[in-house]
Amino acid sequence: MAEAPEVFRSALLEGIPHGFLGRRGGHSTGFVAGLNAGLGSGDEPGAVQANRALAAAAVLPGAKLVSVYQVHSPLCVTVTAPWPDDRRPEADALVSDRPGLLLGIVTADCAPVLLADRTAGVIGAAHAGWKGAVAGVTDQAIAAMEALGAQRSRIVAAVGPCIAQASYEVDQAFVDRFGAADPANWRFFAGGAAGHAQFDLEGYVAARLESAGLSGVQRLGLDTYPDPARFYSFRRAAHLGEPDYGRQISLIGLE
Repeated sequence: MAEAPEVFRSALLEGIPHGFLGRRGGHSTGFVAGLNAGLGSGDEPGAVQANRALAAAAVLPGAKLVSVYQVHSPLCVTVTAPWPDDRRPEADALVSDRPGLLLGIVTADCAPVLLADRTAGVIGAAHAGWKGAVAGVTDQAIAAMEALGAQRSRIVAAVGPCIAQASYEVDQAFVDRFGAADPANWRFFAGGAAGHAQFDLEGYVAARLESAGLSGVQRLGLDTYPDPARFYSFRRAAHLGEPDYGRQISLIGLE
């Protein structure tokens, strides 16, 4: 019997169908073996679709999975009905108030963020790599949720598996870019090798969410880079010289 998908959940989102899926389980083989959900990977399309169906069934059976063509932007779309995978809009966040839909974003080191306002019945999902995070992808998701009737004072958010500070070495130009945007950003960097520093992506994304005035923000504290049995990692695959890398999927829906 195939290994069951591994699902990580947030206590803040308890009672709302959601999950941060890992690598375990699935139909993919080779360098992307496991539950690869990346439509843009070089994986066998049938395996990817089967993996996405497995992930959806583990979170909200019978729901329609909706995702976007991710471009590391702050763009957010509002979902009222599912669209075909080959017509995904370019965006990095989705929000909805429609039952029976599962909002999905894929990551392979970037930070997945799931959000919800239980009272309003509004949910969101965001793909927060450093480019999208600093450009305000989570802020755009919160604003789009408010347009559907959510209130930020009721919204809770969870930051799922992503590359952790100990694994995320960046150069001085990267550090300077963040410091120039806001001097308070220096706190997200720790010393590293000469001319380099270690960046706390999870901390930065969580701080952006907290500064938006949400009801609560949870960090799952799961590092994608050092754990190949549980997670895909773009940076790890690049360091190993692997020709391809998989993507894990994070999902949230309304019953």
